[in-house]
Amino acid sequence: MRNRIFIKLLAAFLVVILAAAVIFDVTIGRAWQASLRAEIERTLVEKTELVAHRVETDRSHSLADIAAQEGHAAGARVTIIDPTGHVLADSEANSANMENHASRPEFSAALAGTIGRNERRSTTIGTPFLYVAVPISGGAVRLAYPLSDVEAVSTELRHNLEWTTAAVFGFAFLVAAIAASWSARRLERIVEVAGRIADGDLHARILEKSPDEIGRVAGAIDKTAVRVEQSFAEVRSSQRQLETLLNSMQDAVIAVSDDGLVQWANQPMDRLVPQRTRLHQPVVETIRDPDFLATVREATATRKVKTARATSIVPGRTFDVTAAPLPGGGAVAVLRDLTETERVEKTRRDFIANVSHELRTPLTSIQGYAETLLDSTPDHGAPNREFLEIIRKNSGRMSRLTEDLLTLARVESGETRFDVEPVPPSEILHDAEESFREIARAHGIDLHINIKDAPVPETLPMVLADREAIHQVFSNLIDNALKYGATGGRVVLGARTVPHAVEFFVQDFGAGIGSEHLPRLFERFYRVDKARSRESGGTGLGLAIAKHIMLAHGGSIRAESELGHGSTFLFALPNA
Repeated sequence: MRNRIFIKLLAAFLVVILAAAVIFDVTIGRAWQASLRAEIERTLVEKTELVAHRVETDRSHSLADIAAQEGHAAGARVTIIDPTGHVLADSEANSANMENHASRPEFSAALAGTIGRNERRSTTIGTPFLYVAVPISGGAVRLAYPLSDVEAVSTELRHNLEWTTAAVFGFAFLVAAIAASWSARRLERIVEVAGRIADGDLHARILEKSPDEIGRVAGAIDKTAVRVEQSFAEVRSSQRQLETLLNSMQDAVIAVSDDGLVQWANQPMDRLVPQRTRLHQPVVETIRDPDFLATVREATATRKVKTARATSIVPGRTFDVTAAPLPGGGAVAVLRDLTETERVEKTRRDFIANVSHELRTPLTSIQGYAETLLDSTPDHGAPNREFLEIIRKNSGRMSRLTEDLLTLARVESGETRFDVEPVPPSEILHDAEESFREIARAHGIDLHINIKDAPVPETLPMVLADREAIHQVFSNLIDNALKYGATGGRVVLGARTVPHAVEFFVQDFGAGIGSEHLPRLFERFYRVDKARSRESGGTGLGLAIAKHIMLAHGGSIRAESELGHGSTFLFALPNA
């Protein structure tokens, strides 16, 4: 790792240094060469103008002498021509043997009245020259300066620059190697500590104090490690608290992943199954109950809470299974042992049934003897008749109570078998209406049928019901409506379609029921107005019986009410 970082950093430094050196060499060399040529050209123009001035003013020397003297003094070749281009004098050649120079670019410009400049390689000696021509009266004067010296100086300068660049490059290479090595060590430290943190060592720190970018990265990693360590400690603490809480529960808890593997289980679950919980193994190896497995799969697939009853997890014991989906997939299931609860409930039902059954005979005897005594007591024996009437009334109430208790016990235990068959809702409604029509009329109450969501009752779908049992439900609800909703003057029976069922209702327009009573209306012996219920002769079991009859039918029952606006009791029967 360190070598890779070092090589990359060093290579980057070398590329930058090399690029800078090349740019410096090319830029400085070209700039210096351009500056030198410009200076030579400027000097040569001045010298040419001086030679031209002497040619025009010196009458004591010949043109050949002037050309030779000035060429030697200027270190350049001097050529003098007339307006036709004929060479009059030249410092390095015989003018008589020279060709016409009128076509030379620098002479063309000079003969035209301007200073002419040109640079080209001499065809005779093969050396590059810089030519400058200045016009004079009767021709032009030209100086030719050889650029071979400039090239030699440029070559020497280039060599000097190359040596200097090499020296600078070597020094920069050394500095870059040191910087790359230092940076590589720092980066290697960061990578090492980051790897330790990734492996779970949350106490690892870089402790970099430098304010540069690498130091800031190291500081950010240290801060992140501190926060991760704190968060991990909090998670561990929460996990320990959760494990302690779940292990202290009496109910067994097991978590299953979306692929059916056991993720976690509390101690009651380990004690529940003989082979103990097998973590990270298929849940079927721990619990083989089909109802439990189906509930967990359904909760995982639908992402909804599902419940079921399991009877084969442990022989002879019954469990209530509640499976809820986990946020990351899978489900958590809670198993509550209902064995003792069901045993106690069965004991309670059996006790109530037995006691009610045993009370039927003496209560019937008491009621019969009281009625016999009433029939044989003369009207003038008022005190005795009053006592006998009280005995008859209360014995009758006790008889009704025992009958209702027996009925409720039989329905709860499943002893009562319902003859469920497809029944038209209209027949159920008409039977109930006919049974209570005269009673309602005697109370001054209008009792009628209202079918919602259907133009005629016959269009409602058939429902699965036991006629007698549903008639008993209607009887309890209508009887309550006539007793407690008589102030409204009317009671409405009806039905309406709901998804997969038909919902029947009994609606009164009396005083209504407070919202705090609605959740408990279907409990045994629960009364909203206890004094009025006793006066009306109710046992407090009618709604409880109605609820259990509906549960046995696979339906539901509920109540809606508002004080001052009457009450509506609704029960739903599944479609046939």
